Amino acid sequence: MDIKVISRDELKQKLDNHDNFKLVNALGEWAFRAKHIPGSLHFATPEEAMQALDKEDDIVVYCSDVNCPASVAAYHTLVKHGYHRVRRYSGGLSDWEQAGYPLEGEWMS
Repeated sequence: MDIKVISRDELKQKLDNHDNFKLVNALGEWAFRAKHIPGSLHFATPEEAMQALDKEDDIVVYCSDVNCPASVAAYHTLVKHGYHRVRRYSGGLSDWEQAGYPLEGEWMS
């Protein structure tokens, strides 16, 4: 199954425009608390995510970088359960940080 992706510039524009979408960090709790893109959501389990997200939501999932499997797994799980508007920001935190865009979390104080 092909993965629909969103570019860093598209994601930045969605955030700057305050578009109505759900930005989901697919990393573990510690990693999320350490740093994440502002406005990100985090769920402890796929079940928790599916309870909180609506199948019609515009959803972007991401993790640490292009090689991180967490956002791929989150993407496939959501699509398999009938979420149709899901995209992966494959560059993840490393790409976002390299661009000099803001991050938040305990490591960012």
